[in-house]
Amino acid sequence: MTWTFTDDVGAFLYAAGASLAARPAANTLVLTITATLRDQGPHAYGSGVPLLGWWSGPDGSVDGTLVRTPPFLPVLGTAAPAAVAALPGVLPLPGINADRDAARLLAARWPRHRVDKEHRLYRLGTPVPPSPGPAGAPRTATTADRALLAEWVRAFGEETGQPGGQAARIVDAATARGAMTLWEADGVPVSLAGVSPRVAGTVRVSHVYTPPEHRGHGYAAAVTADVGRAARESGVGEVLLFTDLANPTSNGVYRRIGYEAVSDRLLITAEPE
Repeated sequence: MTWTFTDDVGAFLYAAGASLAARPAANTLVLTITATLRDQGPHAYGSGVPLLGWWSGPDGSVDGTLVRTPPFLPVLGTAAPAAVAALPGVLPLPGINADRDAARLLAARWPRHRVDKEHRLYRLGTPVPPSPGPAGAPRTATTADRALLAEWVRAFGEETGQPGGQAARIVDAATARGAMTLWEADGVPVSLAGVSPRVAGTVRVSHVYTPPEHRGHGYAAAVTADVGRAARESGVGEVLLFTDLANPTSNGVYRRIGYEAVSDRLLITAEPE
Protein backbone atom coordinates (compact mmCIF):
# COMPACT_ATOMS: atom_id res chain seq x y z
CA MET A 1 0.00 0.00 0.00
CA THR A 2 1.62 3.24 -1.09
CA TRP A 3 1.23 6.78 -2.43
CA THR A 4 2.79 7.53 -5.82
CA PHE A 5 3.38 11.13 -6.93
CA THR A 6 4.06 12.71 -10.32
CA ASP A 7 3.89 16.03 -12.17
CA ASP A 8 2.67 14.26 -15.31
CA VAL A 9 -1.11 14.59 -15.62
CA GLY A 10 -1.22 11.93 -18.32
CA ALA A 11 0.47 9.38 -16.06
CA PHE A 12 -1.87 10.34 -13.22
CA LEU A 13 -5.02 9.89 -15.33
CA TYR A 14 -3.73 6.61 -16.74
CA ALA A 15 -3.33 5.28 -13.19
CA ALA A 16 -6.27 6.91 -11.43
CA GLY A 17 -8.75 8.02 -14.11
CA ALA A 18 -11.04 5.00 -13.84
CA SER A 19 -11.15 5.26 -10.05
CA LEU A 20 -12.07 8.94 -10.23
CA ALA A 21 -14.77 8.38 -12.84
CA ALA A 22 -16.38 5.65 -10.74
CA ARG A 23 -17.41 8.31 -8.19
CA PRO A 24 -17.64 11.50 -10.26
CA ALA A 25 -19.62 13.65 -7.82
CA ALA A 26 -17.33 12.98 -4.86
CA ASN A 27 -14.28 13.47 -7.09
CA THR A 28 -15.57 16.47 -9.03
CA LEU A 29 -12.73 18.79 -7.99
CA VAL A 30 -9.94 16.36 -8.87
CA LEU A 31 -11.65 15.51 -12.16
CA THR A 32 -12.06 19.12 -13.28
CA ILE A 33 -8.61 20.21 -12.08
CA THR A 34 -6.84 17.41 -13.91
CA ALA A 35 -8.94 17.94 -17.05
CA THR A 36 -7.88 21.60 -17.02
CA LEU A 37 -4.22 20.66 -16.58
CA ARG A 38 -4.49 18.17 -19.43
CA ASP A 39 -6.17 20.63 -21.78
CA GLN A 40 -4.46 23.91 -20.84
CA GLY A 41 -1.04 22.83 -19.61
CA PRO A 42 0.73 22.56 -16.25
CA HIS A 43 0.56 26.29 -15.49
CA ALA A 44 -3.19 26.68 -15.96
CA TYR A 45 -3.58 27.56 -12.28
CA GLY A 46 -0.36 29.46 -11.75
CA SER A 47 3.41 29.33 -12.13
CA GLY A 48 3.94 26.52 -9.62
CA VAL A 49 4.47 22.93 -10.72
CA PRO A 50 1.42 20.71 -10.09
CA LEU A 51 1.75 17.59 -7.96
CA LEU A 52 -0.58 14.65 -8.47
CA GLY A 53 -0.76 11.50 -6.39
CA TRP A 54 -2.65 8.23 -6.08
CA TRP A 55 -2.87 5.59 -3.38
CA SER A 56 -2.61 1.94 -4.38
CA GLY A 57 -4.26 -0.62 -2.11
CA PRO A 58 -3.09 -4.16 -1.36
CA ASP A 59 -4.58 -5.48 -4.62
CA GLY A 60 -3.10 -2.65 -6.68
CA SER A 61 -6.40 -0.81 -7.12
CA VAL A 62 -6.46 2.97 -6.69
CA ASP A 63 -8.32 4.04 -3.55
CA GLY A 64 -7.22 7.64 -3.04
CA THR A 65 -6.13 10.67 -5.06
CA LEU A 66 -4.63 14.09 -4.39
CA VAL A 67 -3.88 17.08 -6.61
CA ARG A 68 -1.96 20.21 -5.67
CA THR A 69 -1.83 23.27 -7.95
CA PRO A 70 0.00 26.09 -6.12
CA PRO A 71 -1.06 28.54 -4.77
CA PHE A 72 -4.18 26.52 -3.96
CA LEU A 73 -4.45 24.04 -1.11
CA PRO A 74 -3.95 20.37 -2.00
CA VAL A 75 -7.27 18.76 -2.98
CA LEU A 76 -7.97 15.26 -1.71
CA GLY A 77 -10.39 13.10 -3.67
CA THR A 78 -12.15 10.08 -2.27
CA ALA A 79 -9.61 8.16 -0.22
CA ALA A 80 -9.58 5.07 1.97
CA PRO A 81 -8.87 5.70 5.67
CA ALA A 82 -5.47 4.02 5.29
CA ALA A 83 -4.60 6.39 2.44
CA VAL A 84 -5.55 9.44 4.50
CA ALA A 85 -3.60 8.21 7.53
CA ALA A 86 -0.46 7.56 5.45
CA LEU A 87 -0.47 10.86 3.57
CA PRO A 88 1.27 13.14 6.14
CA GLY A 89 4.13 10.68 6.43
CA VAL A 90 5.01 10.87 2.74
CA LEU A 91 4.10 14.45 1.77
CA PRO A 92 4.48 17.72 3.70
CA LEU A 93 1.09 19.41 3.55
CA PRO A 94 0.51 23.17 3.92
CA GLY A 95 -3.15 22.39 4.50
CA ILE A 96 -5.91 20.44 2.79
CA ASN A 97 -9.16 20.70 0.88
CA ALA A 98 -10.97 17.47 1.70
CA ASP A 99 -14.24 15.98 2.84
CA ARG A 100 -15.03 16.80 6.43
CA ASP A 101 -13.88 13.54 8.02
CA ALA A 102 -10.60 13.31 6.10
CA ALA A 103 -9.82 16.99 6.69
CA ARG A 104 -10.35 16.63 10.42
CA LEU A 105 -8.18 13.51 10.53
CA LEU A 106 -5.32 15.30 8.77
CA ALA A 107 -5.69 18.50 10.80
CA ALA A 108 -5.34 16.49 14.01
CA ARG A 109 -1.70 15.89 12.96
CA TRP A 110 -0.92 19.62 12.89
CA PRO A 111 -0.11 21.41 16.17
CA ARG A 112 -1.95 24.48 14.92
CA HIS A 113 -4.38 25.00 12.08
CA ARG A 114 -7.28 27.15 10.99
CA VAL A 115 -10.45 26.30 9.10
CA ASP A 116 -10.59 28.76 6.22
CA LYS A 117 -13.83 27.62 4.57
CA GLU A 118 -16.61 25.09 4.86
CA HIS A 119 -18.10 24.17 1.49
CA ARG A 120 -21.18 22.11 0.72
CA LEU A 121 -21.50 20.09 -2.48
CA TYR A 122 -24.97 20.05 -4.06
CA ARG A 123 -26.39 18.09 -6.98
CA LEU A 124 -29.37 19.13 -9.05
CA GLY A 125 -32.42 16.99 -8.30
CA THR A 126 -35.74 18.03 -9.80
CA PRO A 127 -35.24 21.52 -11.28
CA VAL A 128 -37.55 24.16 -9.85
CA PRO A 129 -37.73 27.45 -11.82
CA PRO A 130 -37.58 30.56 -9.61
CA SER A 131 -41.05 31.80 -8.75
CA PRO A 132 -41.68 34.56 -9.32
CA GLY A 133 -39.00 34.82 -11.98
CA PRO A 134 -37.09 38.07 -12.37
CA ALA A 135 -37.25 40.38 -15.35
CA GLY A 136 -34.92 39.63 -18.21
CA ALA A 137 -33.54 36.59 -20.00
CA PRO A 138 -30.31 34.60 -20.34
CA ARG A 139 -27.84 34.74 -23.19
CA THR A 140 -24.56 32.99 -23.87
CA ALA A 141 -21.57 35.25 -23.21
CA THR A 142 -19.18 35.88 -26.10
CA THR A 143 -15.70 37.28 -26.61
CA ALA A 144 -17.30 40.74 -26.88
CA ASP A 145 -18.09 40.43 -23.15
CA ARG A 146 -14.49 39.59 -22.22
CA ALA A 147 -13.69 42.73 -20.21
CA LEU A 148 -16.91 42.53 -18.19
CA LEU A 149 -16.55 38.81 -17.58
CA ALA A 150 -12.96 39.16 -16.41
CA GLU A 151 -13.96 41.97 -14.05
CA TRP A 152 -16.77 39.87 -12.58
CA VAL A 153 -14.63 36.72 -12.27
CA ARG A 154 -12.01 38.75 -10.39
CA ALA A 155 -14.71 40.21 -8.14
CA PHE A 156 -16.06 36.71 -7.53
CA GLY A 157 -12.56 35.61 -6.52
CA GLU A 158 -12.18 38.51 -4.12
CA GLU A 159 -15.49 37.74 -2.44
CA THR A 160 -14.78 34.03 -2.15
CA GLY A 161 -11.12 34.30 -1.15
CA GLN A 162 -9.67 32.89 -4.35
CA PRO A 163 -6.66 34.24 -6.27
CA GLY A 164 -7.85 36.39 -9.17
CA GLY A 165 -4.79 36.33 -11.39
CA GLN A 166 -6.25 33.70 -13.72
CA ALA A 167 -9.49 35.57 -14.52
CA ALA A 168 -8.64 36.19 -18.16
CA ARG A 169 -7.64 32.55 -18.70
CA ILE A 170 -10.86 31.34 -17.08
CA VAL A 171 -12.96 33.66 -19.21
CA ASP A 172 -11.21 32.80 -22.48
CA ALA A 173 -11.48 29.06 -21.91
CA ALA A 174 -15.12 29.22 -20.84
CA THR A 175 -16.33 31.52 -23.61
CA ALA A 176 -14.59 29.35 -26.19
CA ARG A 177 -16.83 26.50 -24.98
CA GLY A 178 -19.94 28.67 -24.75
CA ALA A 179 -19.92 27.93 -21.03
CA MET A 180 -20.64 31.35 -19.51
CA THR A 181 -24.18 32.69 -19.35
CA LEU A 182 -25.24 36.25 -18.61
CA TRP A 183 -28.66 37.25 -17.35
CA GLU A 184 -29.74 40.50 -18.93
CA ALA A 185 -32.49 42.86 -17.75
CA ASP A 186 -33.47 45.71 -20.07
CA GLY A 187 -30.44 44.86 -22.18
CA VAL A 188 -28.01 45.24 -19.27
CA PRO A 189 -25.97 42.25 -17.96
CA VAL A 190 -26.88 41.80 -14.28
CA SER A 191 -25.67 38.30 -13.31
CA LEU A 192 -23.30 35.53 -14.41
CA ALA A 193 -22.98 31.77 -14.11
CA GLY A 194 -20.41 29.45 -15.66
CA VAL A 195 -20.26 25.70 -16.18
CA SER A 196 -17.17 23.49 -16.04
CA PRO A 197 -16.29 21.13 -18.90
CA ARG A 198 -18.16 17.83 -18.86
CA VAL A 199 -16.03 15.16 -17.19
CA ALA A 200 -17.23 11.64 -16.36
CA GLY A 201 -20.79 12.64 -17.22
CA THR A 202 -20.91 15.60 -14.82
CA VAL A 203 -20.55 19.38 -14.91
CA ARG A 204 -20.23 21.86 -12.08
CA VAL A 205 -21.82 25.31 -11.97
CA SER A 206 -19.27 27.95 -10.96
CA HIS A 207 -18.55 31.68 -10.88
CA VAL A 208 -22.12 32.60 -9.98
CA TYR A 209 -21.81 36.34 -9.50
CA THR A 210 -24.12 39.34 -9.32
CA PRO A 211 -22.67 42.84 -8.82
CA PRO A 212 -23.82 44.42 -5.54
CA GLU A 213 -25.99 47.01 -7.29
CA HIS A 214 -28.05 44.26 -8.95
CA ARG A 215 -28.54 41.95 -5.97
CA GLY A 216 -31.83 41.16 -4.34
CA HIS A 217 -33.82 40.71 -7.55
CA GLY A 218 -33.45 36.95 -8.09
CA TYR A 219 -31.05 37.21 -11.01
CA ALA A 220 -28.50 34.71 -9.60
CA ALA A 221 -31.21 32.11 -9.01
CA ALA A 222 -32.52 32.60 -12.54
CA VAL A 223 -29.18 32.32 -14.31
CA THR A 224 -28.15 29.32 -12.18
CA ALA A 225 -31.44 27.58 -12.91
CA ASP A 226 -30.98 28.26 -16.62
CA VAL A 227 -27.48 26.81 -16.89
CA GLY A 228 -28.52 23.75 -14.88
CA ARG A 229 -31.52 23.21 -17.17
CA ALA A 230 -29.36 23.61 -20.27
CA ALA A 231 -26.79 21.13 -18.95
CA ARG A 232 -29.50 18.58 -18.25
CA GLU A 233 -30.98 19.03 -21.71
CA SER A 234 -27.54 18.48 -23.26
CA GLY A 235 -27.42 15.00 -21.70
CA VAL A 236 -25.26 15.65 -18.63
CA GLY A 237 -25.83 13.00 -15.98
CA GLU A 238 -25.26 15.16 -12.92
CA VAL A 239 -25.13 18.93 -12.40
CA LEU A 240 -23.14 19.91 -9.31
CA LEU A 241 -22.18 23.08 -7.48
CA PHE A 242 -20.38 24.14 -4.31
CA THR A 243 -21.51 26.77 -1.83
CA ASP A 244 -19.85 28.45 1.12
CA LEU A 245 -21.72 27.31 4.23
CA ALA A 246 -21.06 30.74 5.74
CA ASN A 247 -23.44 32.21 3.14
CA PRO A 248 -26.99 31.17 4.09
CA THR A 249 -28.48 33.23 1.28
CA SER A 250 -26.83 31.29 -1.54
CA ASN A 251 -27.48 27.95 0.16
CA GLY A 252 -31.16 28.83 0.45
CA VAL A 253 -31.36 29.99 -3.16
CA TYR A 254 -29.91 26.77 -4.54
CA ARG A 255 -32.14 24.55 -2.45
CA ARG A 256 -35.20 26.44 -3.69
CA ILE A 257 -34.32 25.78 -7.34
CA GLY A 258 -33.84 22.06 -6.85
CA TYR A 259 -30.31 21.45 -5.56
CA GLU A 260 -29.84 18.76 -2.91
CA ALA A 261 -26.96 18.51 -0.41
CA VAL A 262 -24.42 15.75 -1.04
CA SER A 263 -21.45 16.29 1.29
CA ASP A 264 -19.29 18.90 3.00
CA ARG A 265 -15.64 19.83 2.50
CA LEU A 266 -13.28 21.77 4.75
CA LEU A 267 -10.43 23.99 3.59
CA ILE A 268 -7.86 23.91 6.38
CA THR A 269 -4.48 25.63 6.53
CA ALA A 270 -1.68 24.34 8.76
CA GLU A 271 -0.16 27.20 10.73
CA PRO A 272 3.51 27.40 11.73
CA GLU A 273 4.29 26.68 15.37
